[in-house]
Amino acid sequence: MIERLLRRLARYGPPDAEERDALAAIFTPQRTFASGATMVRQFDKPRESTLLLSGLVGRVVTLKGGAQQITAVQVPGDFVDLHALLLARLDHSIVALTDCVVTSAPHAALRPVTDRYPRLGRALWYLTLVDASIHRHWLTVIGRRDAIGRAAHLLCELYVRLQDVGLAKDGAFALGLTQAEVGDVLSLSAVHVNRVVQELRARGLVSWDRRGVLIRDWDGLCALAEFESTYLQLEDQVEL
Repeated sequence: MIERLLRRLARYGPPDAEERDALAAIFTPQRTFASGATMVRQFDKPRESTLLLSGLVGRVVTLKGGAQQITAVQVPGDFVDLHALLLARLDHSIVALTDCVVTSAPHAALRPVTDRYPRLGRALWYLTLVDASIHRHWLTVIGRRDAIGRAAHLLCELYVRLQDVGLAKDGAFALGLTQAEVGDVLSLSAVHVNRVVQELRARGLVSWDRRGVLIRDWDGLCALAEFESTYLQLEDQVEL
């Protein structure tokens, strides 16, 4: 159930059998959420951290007027709110962007595990640092790139992250996001997203429809996006 998580943690240094068993033992039974369901509400005090097993999840900040920004898209194998272990309240909601399957690690069980196995605790901390790296990069993408560059970057990033967990291959991956949701990620209107999609198709870079995305020209899409994957931290880390 947590193999994708263990694969990510292995980049810090493969957990040994005792660490793997201790971590696996604390997860709750699987739960499902329909697309659009809120898993954690903004300003809640979560007592558990959620691991995404299938589907896509968004971290969503909602303003008083109802406008919202999807500040991160989480893929299977991601702890979508691991930072809630140490924060009193979350400043954002956790929302299912597609139909999802999840499991959770209760904080009352996760804290003793990280105390007992410091290396495992550091590996989990590493995951939150990767999240921070992605957030920093998207500040630049949203603030300094045009609409088509943002869209190209989103596709490049999601392809690489999904490929890393075995869910993308030969340029193809399921997306499942509406154009309005893509707009909330890219800070664009749904109408603007539609124009960008048409432009990407016209340039022969992608096929993009309800079934998913097929990247037809990876090098061209990366050039348009100025995409370089260092910020995703996909290589093995030096264990401290």
